[in-house]
Amino acid sequence: MAEAQQTPMKLDPTYDHYEFPTTTPEPKPGHPGHLTEGQQAQVHQLRMMLETEGHKEHLDTLTLLRFLRARKFDVNAAKKMFTDYIEWRKAMTTKDTKTGGVKTLALEEVDPKNPPKPINLDEAVRTWDKDGAFKAKLAQYYTQFYHKTDKVGRPVYIEQLGRINLTEIYKAGITDGKMLLNLAVEYEKMADPRLPACSRKAGHLLETSCTIMDLAGVGLSNASQVFGYVQQASAMSNNYYPERLGHMYLINAPSLFSWVWRTVKGFLDPVTASKIDVISGNPSKILLEHIPAENLPEKYGGTCKCEGGCEVSDAGPWREAEWSKPAWWEKPVEDATIENKPTEVGGEGAAA
Repeated sequence: MAEAQQTPMKLDPTYDHYEFPTTTPEPKPGHPGHLTEGQQAQVHQLRMMLETEGHKEHLDTLTLLRFLRARKFDVNAAKKMFTDYIEWRKAMTTKDTKTGGVKTLALEEVDPKNPPKPINLDEAVRTWDKDGAFKAKLAQYYTQFYHKTDKVGRPVYIEQLGRINLTEIYKAGITDGKMLLNLAVEYEKMADPRLPACSRKAGHLLETSCTIMDLAGVGLSNASQVFGYVQQASAMSNNYYPERLGHMYLINAPSLFSWVWRTVKGFLDPVTASKIDVISGNPSKILLEHIPAENLPEKYGGTCKCEGGCEVSDAGPWREAEWSKPAWWEKPVEDATIENKPTEVGGEGAAA
């Protein structure tokens, strides 16, 4: 069967106000700038269905395409996933690891007589941890940070799961709710300003991150604690931030993990599984094949030694004046919509 012909991506002037390239570097079917007429029609159909139900936010083409790809371009399934996402943004919930259901995200210990007030993510991203005090406190027990870019230009995200000590975290007044809200805010900040800045610098659209999960220190004593939190974090990622994983490297895994991974991998979507590599032994060689030495922290075999530590530098194009622009959440509420001017000529393709 002949491959369906791809045509320049059509942008919608009502919602698509981008000031960064909108074409992905590789011509993958269903990705921005590489759509068939049928796929473009499905974007239009999904947007019209959502508008009919009164939705007005997050209807830009890049967002709708991520949800469509996540549901194999099944418009009805993508619509369900998107509407669940919008409702979640208005009143955040999390996976209840005891019952398997969902519960309202709570920042403090829950009092049965006083249910937690729902958290609106659009409001929270503007105010959460503006002084960085929470992140600094959490870093004492759980290290997670963005640091520069890989060779493709994607932001590199690093987590040191083995350092999680939930007992000490809870003693410090840090609840699961606070950690999950912090994770959601970081997803929002990856979407804007990190990915737009990386796209401007790379000269093509980047929608995903390169993730390093450092499992050093994860053992039987803390595995159950780590697994419970990771379950909640994974549910948030899968349900509300689809198509954000570029590639993940699981490094310093204990011997038991390799056996567990072989079992878990069979239950994953093949596309997702193909994006995850478990690196045995010293990870430096493989990481340096994908991340420039000057961008990789010395701890992992690179040459980067940021002043004060790579873990707190937040170094990357989003911190460089040439590539960074104010994020939507940094603007006044009355001017909160993204007002970047399209760089595409005639609304097609990407800026050089």
